[in-house]
Amino acid sequence: MSEREIPKASSAEFDRLQKKLVPLWKSIERFNHDPQTIVVVPSMSIDAIDSGAVMQAYEERFLFLLLLLRQPRARVIYVTSRTILSSIIDYYLDLLPGVIPSHARLRLFLPSPMDGSARPLTEKLLERPRLIEHIRSLIMDPDRAHLVPFNTTNREKELALRLGIPMYGADPKFFPLGTKSGCRKIFMDEGVPYPLGREDIGGKEDLIEAIAQMRVTKPSIKQVMVKLNEGVSGEGNAVIDLTGLPPVAGIVDAVCSDMSTRAGSPIPATKDKAMLEDRLRAMKFELQGATYENYMKKLQERKGVVEERIMGEEFRSPSVQLRVTPLGKVELLSTHDQLLGGPTGQSYLGCVFPADTAYAPLITREAAKIGRRLAKEGVIGRFALDFVVVRAKDGTWEPYAIEINLRKGGTTHPFLTLQFLTDGTYDTETGIFTAPNGQQKFFVASDHVESPRYRTLTPDDLFDIVVWHNLHFDQTRQTGVVFHMMSALGELGRTGLTAVGNSHEDAKATYNRAIAVLDEETRNV
Repeated sequence: MSEREIPKASSAEFDRLQKKLVPLWKSIERFNHDPQTIVVVPSMSIDAIDSGAVMQAYEERFLFLLLLLRQPRARVIYVTSRTILSSIIDYYLDLLPGVIPSHARLRLFLPSPMDGSARPLTEKLLERPRLIEHIRSLIMDPDRAHLVPFNTTNREKELALRLGIPMYGADPKFFPLGTKSGCRKIFMDEGVPYPLGREDIGGKEDLIEAIAQMRVTKPSIKQVMVKLNEGVSGEGNAVIDLTGLPPVAGIVDAVCSDMSTRAGSPIPATKDKAMLEDRLRAMKFELQGATYENYMKKLQERKGVVEERIMGEEFRSPSVQLRVTPLGKVELLSTHDQLLGGPTGQSYLGCVFPADTAYAPLITREAAKIGRRLAKEGVIGRFALDFVVVRAKDGTWEPYAIEINLRKGGTTHPFLTLQFLTDGTYDTETGIFTAPNGQQKFFVASDHVESPRYRTLTPDDLFDIVVWHNLHFDQTRQTGVVFHMMSALGELGRTGLTAVGNSHEDAKATYNRAIAVLDEETRNV
């Protein structure tokens, strides 16, 4: 099922449903005794996911939302493509502080289309009207219910309409604001620093012309990044190396008689086009298996941006997590230092919380500008703003905004896991997270704890191992390890974890110890 347009009449009905979020807000993501039903549909629309096992693991990544069952009158309907193992459900319910797991289990419902394909979950649901009707029957009061998706496309909008409940997330009509081109335009409008580059690149000619102009503007550029407008977690990114090209001044002198102007930008001569095209054909892709021909085809279809790759001796990739409430209030939630990897270092692997206090308040202030703009536009829900920061010669950090993710992301689940388990709060002025007992909290999290040997483990084996080695999250000391994506162990040898500690060093040591234990327990297999 391809994504389809929502009729105007349906959009008007959706707007009416969204207004129900205003009186519901105190029941959303805050613990109280009001009855409510949370319908979780962690559907993902990402090209890089081409395996049903990976899709299921990512859908289970948000099982931390079962911790909402701490609210004694809350009901959670958590939908996944395949049925979740009961032992995994028990694992999360046993984490609930101050709640009898069997009582929480009675308020949890786990419908599934039993479709293990790699297609988006919401697409599977829309194909099954009887299943949608079953989910509707589980909602006690539609006026006290809302839909929690991962990302928000017209599919999720249509699902909300069919269920007759509002959706806590950005209306897909705001999708252009979260594209790579849309981000750059907002950064410019709001005075947020961002890399030199150009948006709305629609193919090879646009790309060559833009790079030529960037080299005229800044001759020292060594590498540029090309990004598809709709790329996620770096999968739409490619790096073009410009080192060794003739100096810009030489190029300009050589081709001055063969340059024309389009939209104020010089178009390089045939020789220089060929030289840049050679660099394009040698570009390195973040997505494994990508080819030049397929990538350029996607660039024509989706458009994208090209921008300078910010580099430096001290270079970090932090992010800021925000939300706009249904009341229009902007809340700055957290900062993280992202752990990146992959062929060009652009794939999200995990994060460290909180971000370095040397620059956390700086990027938070810049992110607040974007939050106010999105609130003004009418966006609601959680989103994240990615930065790169480079230390200048005078020791200060220079921030560059990279992109806006109008959806939940890789930093959402570990942070909310910590918040739900500890009831702590993050101070945006100091960049510090503190539990109610006054103890500061830190974590290291990853979605890529993987090894071929881990395929020999079942989730039950994993639970045995963490208990034997005293790694399990302990509510008394509020430190330890929480696992996620456990269903990917058997087929992919992969899981995820969040290691919580009382300092950065403590969290890192707990994370490293968990990996070492898993490696040791599977060493002789």
